[in-house]
This record gives sequence, structure tokens and C-alpha cells, in this order.
Amino acid sequence: MNSNALFARTPPGRLFFKAALPGAVSMLASALYQLVDGILVGQFLGLTPFAALNLAMPFVIINFALADLIGVGASVPISIHLGRGEKDRADNLFTCACLMIVGAGVAVGALLYAAAPWLMYLMGAQGEFASLAVQYLRVYALCSPITTIIFAVDNFLRICGYIKGSMFLNLFMSVLSAGLEFLFLGVFRWGIWGAALGTCTGMMVCVAIAFVPFFRGQALLRFTRPRLKPAMLREIVSCGSPNFLNNLAGRITSILMNVILVRLGGEGAVSVYGVLMYVDGFVQPLLYGMCDSLQPAVGYNWGAGLFSRVRAIEKRCFLAAAAVSLVSAAVIALLPEGIARLFLSGATAADLELCVGALGLFCLTYLTRWLSFATQSYMLAIGRALPAGLISVSTALIFPVLLIGVLWPLGLTGIWLNFAGTALLAAGMALIILARAKGELHRPDSPVSEG
Repeated sequence: MNSNALFARTPPGRLFFKAALPGAVSMLASALYQLVDGILVGQFLGLTPFAALNLAMPFVIINFALADLIGVGASVPISIHLGRGEKDRADNLFTCACLMIVGAGVAVGALLYAAAPWLMYLMGAQGEFASLAVQYLRVYALCSPITTIIFAVDNFLRICGYIKGSMFLNLFMSVLSAGLEFLFLGVFRWGIWGAALGTCTGMMVCVAIAFVPFFRGQALLRFTRPRLKPAMLREIVSCGSPNFLNNLAGRITSILMNVILVRLGGEGAVSVYGVLMYVDGFVQPLLYGMCDSLQPAVGYNWGAGLFSRVRAIEKRCFLAAAAVSLVSAAVIALLPEGIARLFLSGATAADLELCVGALGLFCLTYLTRWLSFATQSYMLAIGRALPAGLISVSTALIFPVLLIGVLWPLGLTGIWLNFAGTALLAAGMALIILARAKGELHRPDSPVSEG
């Protein structure tokens, strides 16, 4: 089914199941792998490597953030251009974005490889703790030129209508990466670098598979002679900035949190924070999978002037995001000890008790997190980068840093409450943004589109 038939003609309810559910399944597979990754490192290598992984992880995500800036930043205007019938502009954006991501992967990967020991020193890590974190980060840095494009090409596949293909590719990548990591850690008994190598190898294999329809000229988007113009670069940066700023700001916050945790509670506190991040890494991809998978359809219909369809699609997106969040909050609240024991193999009773208490507070985050997440995705899909970016930066950096100061007297309890407080403040901001944009978002359909 081509993009016009899928995005413009499929009834909104059916479109939601065709686009959002495969996207959620794809992200669920990715989230499950992230959980397995943490569990394998915790079970096979122990507490110090698990803490080292979590110390390095913010820099790993920063490595992917620039590629995400370009990939998401190109995907939104590509969908809008296709909705307007501007195929040549869409092809050029696609081509330039791919070249830019590879170039960024080379540059950022080289920088992170060289700076890894210094970065861990600045974090306050020493000895084996720092050495393991450096090993983990350097594997990702070496593979960066190939691996960083994986999330962008996933967006491009969905734009071209390969929604199920994208889903199966993500499932395959998760299974392959988990299998390789188990082989490297459980059978070959390699160190923490083997965990990173398993993930990167799975990504590289799937990058090669994902580009097959593009290299064969079978996809809607095609490679063309690149024409990179300043206006196009500004368009990419503008549309991709909310996701990029969210990733970058979130990682800055994680680095700050880790620095504080190393000093307040050492490796044990860093490990507990890592457990919270793995849990969030399971829930948030589900939200992202649903909302992000609908962005091409929302952008296409917005570009075509079919505003009533945009509203109908987004209504389902908001309701589904709320349902996922509330169920997640309930599961975390009911099973904190079981979740803690999955990751903290061999941990002391004090560390387990600390983790159980942290999870009990952390689950409150998902009572309101869905609202700001869905609003940010909505704004981004229709090309409103400023409000999307405001939610993004506030959620990932401004509110958490503000709350660190406010909740500082509570010690570690204040750190665990930070997440729920941030989500509540972000939900209030989202309501204000939706109220102020109400007139624009409720425009009647374009007469041309109705004809």
C-alpha cells in the first residue's frame, strides 16, 4: 500500500492499528532487548560492570543523538513534502540525511573514542570502575559510522509504507543482539566490551538489511544527487531539534545525576539509578513507538490539509499513551523487588532495599508522563518545533535540574522523586501548549483536500 492510500484514505482507527501497533511492537522488542542487556551484564559480570555500563550509557546515547537529530529532522519534512506531492524534494532530503548521518558518526565516534578516559575521570570514576566504562564506550565509538543510522532508516522505511517490514527488522535486531551478547558473555566469557560488541554487531547487520529496498530502487524514497542547501539544513535542524535536545539534555541530566550519585552512594546508588533507567527504557520506547510511528501519517495529512484526520489520529495516540503509562505505573508499584533482583545480582540487602524504595517512588512518574510525551510528538509531527523543543528541554534538563535543588534536603529520596516531579511539571506545560494552539489545531479541512 502506498503512502497516499495508507495515510490519507485508511480510516483513523484502522490506521492506528496498522501504524502504531507495529511501531509499539518494534519498540517493545527494542525495550526487551535493553532489559536483557542489563540483566546479562548484571548476571554474568556483576555489580561493578553493571554500574560501569550505566556510567557510560549517557555518552553512548549522545553518540546516537546527532544521528537522531538528522533522521527525525529529515523525516518530518519528508512526510510533509510527500503529502504536498513534492517527491523530488523528499528524495533529496532523504539522500542528504543519510550522508550527513554517516559523516556525523565518523566525527562523533572519533571524538568519543579519544575522550573516553577523560570523560570517566570527570565523572569521578576510578580504577576498574572507570576502565570498564571506557571499554564499553569505545566499542560503540568504533562502530558509530555504521550503527548510528539504524534509527533514521527505521523512520524512512515507515514513510515508504514498510511498516511491517520495519517491525520485523526491529524484532530481528533485538533477537540477534541478545543472542550475540549471550554468546559473547555467557559462552566466550568476554568482558563488558563483549556486551557492547553484541549490540553493535546486531545493529550493523540490520542496517545492511534495511537499506536493501533503497539501494534496489524499490522504495518510495530514492537516492538522488545530493543538493544540500542552507534552507534545507535549517529545516532538518529545526524539525529534529526537539528529539535531539531531549536526548542531549536527558544525557546531561543523567551525567549530573551519576556525578551526584557517585558521591552520595557510590556504585550501589549508580546501579539503582541504572535500574530505574532500564525500567524507563522499557516503558518510554512503547510510548515512542506508538507516537513516532504515527508521525508520518500526521505529517502527511497536515501537509495535505486533512486536519480532521490529524485530530482523529492524535486522539487515539493520546488515549493509547495514557493506557500504556498507567499500566506501567501499576506493574512497577506491584513488583519492585522482582524488578530489582533481575538486575542486581549479588547485591547487598541494603542495595536491594534502596532499589525497591526507589522504584516505589519512580512509578509515580507514569501517572502524568504520557501527556507531555504525546503532546511533544504531536507538535513535532505538524512541524511546530518550538513548542516541541520547549517540552523536550524542560522535561530532560530544566525541570530535573531545578528539582535537584528543591529536593536536595531529601538526599537519595529526592533523586528518586525527581522523575515524578518532572513529569508533573511537564504535563502542566503540555496542557498550556495545547490550550494556546487550540485554534490552529482545530482548523477545518482544506477545500482542495476535500475535492
